[in-house]
Amino acid sequence: MPKEITFDRFIRWVGVGSIVLVVLLLVDYLSSVLLPFFVAWLFAYLLYPMVKFVENKLHVRVRALSIIITMIFVFAVIGGMLYFIIPPMIEQFQRLYVILTHWVHGAAHTNNISGWISNWLIHNQHTVEHFFKSPDFTNILKNVAPKLFSVVSQTASIVMSIVASLITLLYMFFILMDYEFLTNNWIRIFPVKNRPFWHELAGDVERELNNYIRGQGLVALCMGIMFCIGFTIMDFPMAIGLGILIGVLDLVPYLHTFALIPTAFLAMLKAADTGQNFWVVFGLAVGLFALVQVISDMIVTPHIMGKAMGLNPAILLLSLSVWGAILGFIGLIIALPLTTLIITYWKKYVTKEESVRRLRTKSADQQPQNTGGPTAEA
Repeated sequence: MPKEITFDRFIRWVGVGSIVLVVLLLVDYLSSVLLPFFVAWLFAYLLYPMVKFVENKLHVRVRALSIIITMIFVFAVIGGMLYFIIPPMIEQFQRLYVILTHWVHGAAHTNNISGWISNWLIHNQHTVEHFFKSPDFTNILKNVAPKLFSVVSQTASIVMSIVASLITLLYMFFILMDYEFLTNNWIRIFPVKNRPFWHELAGDVERELNNYIRGQGLVALCMGIMFCIGFTIMDFPMAIGLGILIGVLDLVPYLHTFALIPTAFLAMLKAADTGQNFWVVFGLAVGLFALVQVISDMIVTPHIMGKAMGLNPAILLLSLSVWGAILGFIGLIIALPLTTLIITYWKKYVTKEESVRRLRTKSADQQPQNTGGPTAEA
C-alpha cells in the first residue's frame, strides 16, 4: 500500500541523507589516514585462512605466534619471487653496461673514455661556452629547479609510504588477533532493525570477493605459466622472472600490459647482445603478448571468471572498462565483485526476480499432485 509522506518522515529522510553526506565527506577528508586501515583489513581477510590453518593443522594455539609464522611464510614466498626477478635484472643491467662500454670504445676508437671526453671538450670549447652563456641554458635551469624540488618531495613521500606500510602491518597484526570478534560485532554500529540488511550485504560481499580472488588468482597463474613457457621458447632474457612478474601484475586485470616496458628493454638487450634486429625481437615479444591475451580473453578468463562470478564475458570486459574509467586502479580491482553485487541486488530489490521465483516455487509445491488414482474425496 502507498505510504503517506508526512513532515516527520520527510525530516527523517533529510536527516539520514545529511548524515550519509557528512560521513562521505569525513571519509574523503580522512582518506590518507583510513587507507592504511582498510588495506590492513584486506590483507587480514586474505591471511586469516592461513592463520587458521596454522592454528588447526600445525597445532599452534597461540594466535600471535600463528600470525608471525604466517607472515614469515608470506614474506618467504614474496622473497622467492623477487629472487627470480631482481638478480636476473641486475645481471641484465651489467650485460647492458658491458655492451654500452664496447659501443663507446668502438665509436670513440679509443679505450680511454675520459681522454676522449677531454679531447672533445677542447675541440668544442667555444660551442660549450656559448651554450652556457646563452638564454637557453638559463631557461633550462628555471625548468629544472622545480623538478629537483619535486624529486625531493617525492623522496619524502616514499619515506612516508614506508612508514605507512609499517603502520599497515601493525593494523593487520592487531586485526588478526581479534578477527572473529571484529567480524561478528561490527554490525552493532547499526540500529537493530537495519542489522539484517547489513548482515546479508556483508555475506554477499564476502562470497563475491572469495569468488573473485580465487578466480583471478587462477587466471593470473595460468597467464604467468604461459608467458614463462613462451619466453623460454624464444630464449628471451630473464624468461622465468618476467613471466612471474606478468603473472603477479595480472592479479589486477589487464595490469600486465605495463610489463611491455621491461620487455622492450630486454628485447633491446638481446638485440645488442646477439646482433639481431631489435624490431624483430620486440615484435616477437609483442606477438607473444597478443597470443596469450587472446587465449586468456577467449578461453581462460570466460571459463574461470565467468563460472566464478556468473557473468558473461562481454559484461566482464564492460565492467572493467566502466569501473576503471570511474575509479581508476581501484576500480579495476573491485570491478567484477561490485558488478556482481549490483546485478544481484537489482534483481532482488528492483525487478524482484528472486521473490517471483520463490513464489512460483512455493505455489508449485503447494499444488496437489495428480497421480491418476482415486481422489481424496472418493
